[in-house]
Amino acid sequence: MNVADRASLLGFSDIVKIRNRVFAMRESGHRVLQLEGGEPFIGTPDFVKEAMKAALDANQTRYAPSSGIQPLLDALVEKLARKNSVAVTRDDLIVTSGGAHGLFCAFQATVNPGDEVLFLSPYWTPIKDQVSYSGGVAVRVPWDEVRGESPADLRQTLESRCTPRARIIYVNTPGNPTGDVLTRDQLTEIAEFAKAHDLTVIADEAYEDLIYEGEHVSMASLPGMAERTLTVFTFSKSFSMTGLRIGYVVAPPAFMPSLRKLVLNSVNGVSTPTQFAALAAVTHDPHFFDAIREQYRQRRDLLLQGFRDAGFSCVTPPGAFYTFPDVRERLGGDSWKAMETLLERTSIASVPGSVFGPEGEGHLRMSFSTSMETLEAAVRALATL
Repeated sequence: MNVADRASLLGFSDIVKIRNRVFAMRESGHRVLQLEGGEPFIGTPDFVKEAMKAALDANQTRYAPSSGIQPLLDALVEKLARKNSVAVTRDDLIVTSGGAHGLFCAFQATVNPGDEVLFLSPYWTPIKDQVSYSGGVAVRVPWDEVRGESPADLRQTLESRCTPRARIIYVNTPGNPTGDVLTRDQLTEIAEFAKAHDLTVIADEAYEDLIYEGEHVSMASLPGMAERTLTVFTFSKSFSMTGLRIGYVVAPPAFMPSLRKLVLNSVNGVSTPTQFAALAAVTHDPHFFDAIREQYRQRRDLLLQGFRDAGFSCVTPPGAFYTFPDVRERLGGDSWKAMETLLERTSIASVPGSVFGPEGEGHLRMSFSTSMETLEAAVRALATL
């Protein structure tokens, strides 16, 4: 048998391994307070489900254009102009099978063997694998070196890690796992850095609607950045459509032929009825998110207070739905052992910080995107540590 060597460049997500273990524990009768996940706590909205049902009833089940159905592309053009201050035509867009697929295609379309790809660390776990699979060299930029510092310090930190082989910078805001939100000034410094070194930017904006303090700024909206930025969006987090697998990529004309070929040869095209569900989502009243954000904020603040009362240090995340407490003082510096200890003593399932890169060691990622009942039970359990 011949197994392709390239498959060894991809890992199997540790988060998935933890999730599978939690499922097994629950099936065997163990009580587990699940804070390890990364899904919205709300159900998929009725208006999304109804649109998908209507598409099925109308026999919208045939092949769609591989770049996406025209009504959805037109709605995305309007959304990007209104919400993200990014002016595009439908020719600058392609629908993908979720944000992860969009990122995979973006890295494959931009990275050549030996190219260096910079990204802030801790980072979402698949990013390093996607860089490696595309032949690139991962260059981590420790976020702790610049959190709370001036935008100029962020620029200086990036410059210190930039070599003539640098070609790409990946930017994720709001960020997973820390929930950090890059400010307009910080993004402007990253933009100036990218222009100075002729870098392409891959902007991951999966959590654009989940911001509690500050604002979301799309990298492609900044001066001179639309022509060098591929932006990846998803419907998963905003509209609780994680299982429907749909997102989209906005890219300069030079990258679109590669993206179209990658989508065509990987999934052929996204499920047609799912695209009608996404159309309903993107054209729905934008105030839909207001009440949901407030529910997320209440959950965040409850869990943060529980951490602090239990003696954990934790930065307040201004976006996404994750907390990243420093557990070294209470549970030790090995985050895998800390995860096991927390699970054993409190029944709280979390993700070791080292999964998100060496800069995450000594931390645990816990999501507040779950029921208030689960969070209240977790806070009570933390008090017993």
